[in-house]
Amino acid sequence: MSLVHAQPDTSSAWPLDQHGRPLHDLRISVMDRCNFRCPYCMPESTYGEHFTFLRNDERLSFDEIERLCRLAATLGVSKLRLTGGEPLLRPQLAELVARLRSIHGITDLAMTTNGVLLARHAHALREAGLDRITVSLDTLDPVLFHRMSGGRGALDDVVAGIEVARAAGFPHGVKLNTVVQRGVNEHTVLPLVERFRGTGVVVRFIEYMDVGNHNAWRADDVVPSQELIERIDARWPLQAVPPKYAGEVATRYRFVDGAGEIGMISSISQPFCGNCTRARLSSEGRLYTCLFATRGTDLRSLLREGASDEAIVECLRDVWLRRGDRYSEERAERHGRRKHKIEMHYIGG
Repeated sequence: MSLVHAQPDTSSAWPLDQHGRPLHDLRISVMDRCNFRCPYCMPESTYGEHFTFLRNDERLSFDEIERLCRLAATLGVSKLRLTGGEPLLRPQLAELVARLRSIHGITDLAMTTNGVLLARHAHALREAGLDRITVSLDTLDPVLFHRMSGGRGALDDVVAGIEVARAAGFPHGVKLNTVVQRGVNEHTVLPLVERFRGTGVVVRFIEYMDVGNHNAWRADDVVPSQELIERIDARWPLQAVPPKYAGEVATRYRFVDGAGEIGMISSISQPFCGNCTRARLSSEGRLYTCLFATRGTDLRSLLREGASDEAIVECLRDVWLRRGDRYSEERAERHGRRKHKIEMHYIGG
């Protein structure tokens, strides 16, 4: 019998990595291209008009993505997130959402987008079964937005996409991810909070991370989350909120006046590797066990060379059992020495 629709009898069959962490989350990059050129992710100097992206046939098909997700669910994966590049550049994405929604054991299906195409797709994604949307938005200053997006995209289109997504009624809502860089956009944090307070949209501030190899990251460019908390709390008093589940990445704070909440993702100042349950699948079908990974496991070859479901499940299990990643915790131990890492547009954020 095929393992595609089989389910484990007990969670004791689920693999734990070298630090005792289960596999619960799978992030899937459905597109390596992006219509922005954000300097901290895909700078124009590297990803200009002559850069060679994957051909369509090099990316995993919807059939291949669905099959891998069904098999991953038998090992404990319950949360899926579609990422990029920019996932809304992938044609017929709502079809993939509907297929992933039907997988037994998947309880949370999300997507991260830059939002510029969201207005035209939000309702179709909701109808297909997407649970929640995260929009990457680093500022509401139009001039700064133009610079931080690499001169591409319009802020008004992103804001319109957020509003359409709110109206579409995603059951787990709309969140914003804001990467804060010292001397770049830290001064626009309070206006961003003010704009979305009371709307139900949760803004999450992310410490600037050393993702990829081309963003010229320096520790001095990081604005620690605690600094932002103090700044926001001085304007609108905050109260810490307990995590919703073990391993929750963002530290949550609610406004004392009841106008919603914000989140802080503190990969630099407060690494959370110890609770990480995520794996990442790149557009061309390589599985990575860390955002900062240097190498991945080729699953596309297994899929296209006729490997059985059992063989693929065993490969997934073996990769996770051997996983020992804790990059953010090790960052300080390396005393600034960097290693070559896979680029974020291949495996998402």
